[in-house]
Amino acid sequence: MKTTKWISLAIIGMAAISSAFAAPTTRVEEKDIVDTAVAAGSFKTLVAAVKAAGLVDTLKGAGPFTVFAPTDDAFKALEKKKPGTIAFLLKPENKSKLVAILTYHAVAGKVMAADVLKLKNGTKVKTVNGASITIHNKHGVKVDNAKVVKTDIVCSNGVIHVIDSVILPK
Repeated sequence: MKTTKWISLAIIGMAAISSAFAAPTTRVEEKDIVDTAVAAGSFKTLVAAVKAAGLVDTLKGAGPFTVFAPTDDAFKALEKKKPGTIAFLLKPENKSKLVAILTYHAVAGKVMAADVLKLKNGTKVKTVNGASITIHNKHGVKVDNAKVVKTDIVCSNGVIHVIDSVILPK
């Protein structure tokens, strides 16, 4: 019985070693930023805002873009703090304000988490909006005051980093 146990452990060990040295697989994401956000299911408000702002074609374009994407919970928190904000921004007459906020959540280029960690704490990064966000990377990563809760969601035209609150340009 002991011999069988040792043989089983040896086989498991060899399988683990061979998988550790196997050629790495590279997975290329075929979905663009918009389709990835839709598929995730936790960005319904963001996707609705992108549609209302007329930015779908842009975020489905070649890019690359880095998007700091607030979750539905982040929008709920904004709504709790400032009731009526989302309904106000989604009105056609407020499209320019909505575009300004959404483009404040995007940076030109594909910026991965490892790139952010190399930045000096407090670095300002220009957004698609033209204004700058401040990257804090000393104790976790924050974009302005939003905490980055998930990184490196690779898309065909860039990358999404999930944030826990909506960031607003000054």
